[in-house]
Amino acid sequence: MPDHILDSGDSPDLEALFDSIASQQKEAATEDAPAAQTTGNAHNNEEMYEQIGQITRKMHNTLRDMGYDKSLERVADAIPDARDRLSYIASLTKSAADRVLNAIDVAQPLQDKLGSNSKSLSERWNLLYANQLSVEEFKQLANDTRQYLNQVPEQTHETNTQLLEIVMAQDFQDLTGQVIKKMMDMFKTIEAEMLNLLVEFSPEHKKGALDSSLLNGPAINQEGNPDVMSSQQQVDDLLDSLGF
Repeated sequence: MPDHILDSGDSPDLEALFDSIASQQKEAATEDAPAAQTTGNAHNNEEMYEQIGQITRKMHNTLRDMGYDKSLERVADAIPDARDRLSYIASLTKSAADRVLNAIDVAQPLQDKLGSNSKSLSERWNLLYANQLSVEEFKQLANDTRQYLNQVPEQTHETNTQLLEIVMAQDFQDLTGQVIKKMMDMFKTIEAEMLNLLVEFSPEHKKGALDSSLLNGPAINQEGNPDVMSSQQQVDDLLDSLGF
């Protein structure tokens, strides 16, 4: 349990809030006559504030006794955790995209050069077979073709290296897939705990209108639990029944 939670299950901020409400109630009873002559609206507002505070205290105590404060605490802790996980996924995908783009920047000029040189040589060889080249031009064509063929293996090897880099950059999918799966499990758990909380504290007249299977709440693993909610549609039906 985080350090900011007391042994009783209450956080210092909540305890301070409830204590301040209680102290305000005592101070109001000992105020002198001039303070007692406030307007009716101010008095009503103070009473409403006090009643809301007492209701909040009762609900908080009930939640704590039933263990639901731990559920809410897990939800609060899960939010920054989910944010960190999403940031991690974003960083991995950005890194993979950068690697792919860098590899393309290297490989594309190599392929462009191979393509342009082969096209130029092909046109010159066509001229040769059309008897439009001199002997010197033919000798130059043969020399250029030889140099081109010597360069092809080196350029194709470099291209294959960049293609392999593109393939290796896709390894982020394994890592992000694991993170996303953990996040989905976490969100399902949060959904189940929050729905159980809504069912437990829903008004009696709404509980009576709910299907018995909905009252059992959701479950992450439905095996051996035929009466629990097993689909998102049932979750939606439950929220609709509760007016959310």
